[in-house]
Amino acid sequence: MSPRSLLGTDQGSGGAALDLSVRIAGLTLANPVLTASGTFASGREYAGLVDLDRVGAIVTKGVSLEPWAGNPSPRIAETASGMLNSIGLQNPGVEAFIAKDLTWLAAHHPDVPVIVNVSGHTCAEYARVIERLEETEGVAGYEVNISCPNVEHGGMAFGTDRYAAAEVTSACRAATGRPLVVKLSPNVTDVAEIARAVEDAGADCVSLINTLLGMAVDTETFRPMLARVVGGLSGPAIKPVALRMVWQVAGAVDVPVIGMGGIRDARDAAEFMLAGATAVAVGTANFVDPATVTHIVDGLAEFCRTRGIVRVADLTGALVTD
Repeated sequence: MSPRSLLGTDQGSGGAALDLSVRIAGLTLANPVLTASGTFASGREYAGLVDLDRVGAIVTKGVSLEPWAGNPSPRIAETASGMLNSIGLQNPGVEAFIAKDLTWLAAHHPDVPVIVNVSGHTCAEYARVIERLEETEGVAGYEVNISCPNVEHGGMAFGTDRYAAAEVTSACRAATGRPLVVKLSPNVTDVAEIARAVEDAGADCVSLINTLLGMAVDTETFRPMLARVVGGLSGPAIKPVALRMVWQVAGAVDVPVIGMGGIRDARDAAEFMLAGATAVAVGTANFVDPATVTHIVDGLAEFCRTRGIVRVADLTGALVTD
């Protein structure tokens, strides 16, 4: 369906059955709405608040080879239309993740794809996390986090240089035949250049954006509001930047794009898809309403029905710019 043919087609809810499925990196997802890493833990903490079986895929919190303690407090600060975080990828390590979270997900939600977000200080660490997870069942794919601005070593250091980004992607690609998503940093001059580098190095998909580097100051104490001074800005404030970068990257690579950054409702999600995203991920909004993901699934269905769109996948790249 051409972009223009999607416009002005209000046909109500009749006609063909709506298809919400999308395909990413060889995976067929029941719908295009994922959880963003770091905002949904590994799902079990939300199980009593939202129907996990209705999520397109669960993207877990970052998993490292050994336990990471994270950054000192305070490490969360509310900002206008968003929040700053400096958590520092705190997690108990891959062995604890397998024993506790992955086992629980496999037992209680075996049909929900689980994409494990992978972190490391070195290329070898990233690869070793994946190699350990390759020995397990219940992992649909990996999201390689080369873009976190909250750790001293690794993290964003890999995501701001195309050669380093390609190197870590190649190491991860060599460790798995499962789908490989690489999460990109917005804290760069040319995000499309980084996207092309990781695509050439073997990424099956890219996700963006991670948080923007920012800070906040307490004018009563004259001190920064975060112990580490700077942190990652997320929430509605970053949506215009995220949309622009998704549009740029979608036009620069041949692999699918997962878009994120300030998504709160179905219209936000539709904007990202029109700009070129095949799927979207919901992050900070989960802290406001844990059921945001399923609300967006329902909202996208209604968005399509009222426009006579029978495949949500037809929204991807349907932006009209002339």
